[in-house]
Amino acid sequence: MKFFIDTANIDEIKKGMEMGLVDGVTTNPSLLAKEKKDPQAVLQEILRTVPGPVSLEVISTASDGMCEEARKLASLGDNAVIKIPMTEEGIKAVRTLTNEGIKTNVTLIFQPIQALIAAKAGATYVSPFIGRLDDISQRGMDIVDDTCRIFFNYGFETEIIVASIRNPVHVLDAALVGADIATIPFNVLKQLMNHPLTDIGLERFLKDWQGIKG
Repeated sequence: MKFFIDTANIDEIKKGMEMGLVDGVTTNPSLLAKEKKDPQAVLQEILRTVPGPVSLEVISTASDGMCEEARKLASLGDNAVIKIPMTEEGIKAVRTLTNEGIKTNVTLIFQPIQALIAAKAGATYVSPFIGRLDDISQRGMDIVDDTCRIFFNYGFETEIIVASIRNPVHVLDAALVGADIATIPFNVLKQLMNHPLTDIGLERFLKDWQGIKG
């Protein structure tokens, strides 16, 4: 299972890479706005820093506008992947961009049939948003499980990126159902390595070692 980091903060990306846990990056306009810097400069730095795929999102709502934006974003780096919204216009854009050899990540997916449509259009990745479904009392991981089964049934090469992750349990569940990728906020990435019993065990080992030395 691959881990992407869901951020536009270059320091978080570098720290995640130092841990050996970053296979790629996902960004969006909201994350870029938090950085309070020139968005294109931020994206270019991320693309230079990360060897893996970096998802960059369009803001147009019409197919032609999405394609125009996508071509410009794709020119920023060979590892650029273009995030396209799961709409009728978005699916048109995915088909066009796929035919042009531009990789796409269809975002804002909330039901398995949307993922199926995106895969049929040629999407490189699909991003089901599980946390937002959990927020409205639906079990978000169910759509990941169903999407995995559908893609297996028909041999789609489209990879599933579990998005809108809120906690380590979401990452565990994504791994258990066989998702290809989890895109994880930096704070959750750090939580994956923590457990109170690990801390207690280490403290005891060090205390015992000090006793031996004494």
